[in-house]
Amino acid sequence: MPTREQAWPEGTPNWVEVAVDHPHEAAAYYRKLFGWECYEAGPEPGDYILAFKDGHPAAAIGPKDADELPASWATFFAVEDADETARRVRAAGGDAHFDPVDVGPNGRMFFATSPDGASFGVWQAGDHTGVGIFNEPGSLALNVLHTDDLTLARDFYAEVFGFSYRDLSRPELDLFALLRSSDGSGVAAMSTNKVAPQGTPPHWMTWFAVENCDESAIMACRLGGRVLVEPEDTPFGRTAVVSGTEGEVFGVVDLRRTRKLVAVAS
Repeated sequence: MPTREQAWPEGTPNWVEVAVDHPHEAAAYYRKLFGWECYEAGPEPGDYILAFKDGHPAAAIGPKDADELPASWATFFAVEDADETARRVRAAGGDAHFDPVDVGPNGRMFFATSPDGASFGVWQAGDHTGVGIFNEPGSLALNVLHTDDLTLARDFYAEVFGFSYRDLSRPELDLFALLRSSDGSGVAAMSTNKVAPQGTPPHWMTWFAVENCDESAIMACRLGGRVLVEPEDTPFGRTAVVSGTEGEVFGVVDLRRTRKLVAVAS
């Protein structure tokens, strides 16, 4: 079972969380879909709920910052120095939504938007190092940036996180590209936004590993979600795109049938 307790390397997607109107109802949905154990994070964070898989941190569920915002999943990147990363984000043409703040002893964080318009989080680990289980059913498997401007996005993330890139373009994947961290390990991916429904803004999409993609898609519907892209075989495994009860979009991938997946790097 791939697990991790220490802090993740610089530039690695190390945490995901979903912002919704009703965190407790969302927790019930994901508990049944992924087999998560969900616990209140304590009185200070409000309705912030931590989700565990097999006793390891897997994700978080929390309230939206504003009612008008859509429910959505957020990808966080590991950094050693959040303040320096905020400076690099701004220097590269991105927007740091606020100066980095401490989250008790857990870590230091901020949210940012890249020049192409995709939002993401930055996490400097303290007591909380990020996901403790990955590439296992019910845990984080992959983070993919969908963007309208691959060149702009590549330049930005290279400057902020030191990424280099390996071109994986093929007809069925439409300019899919692999993000690589400064140590050469594959940690995420990016694609042109043409694979998303028309009008979808640039965004980071969270993918979770499942034992059976087709059954997970059916279960998502039974629990009140929707199937947005039906299960299909791809070079990266059998995948489906689904949504939760408040419309938050995420993907599921059957890792057992994966030939080569750019997944969370250990």
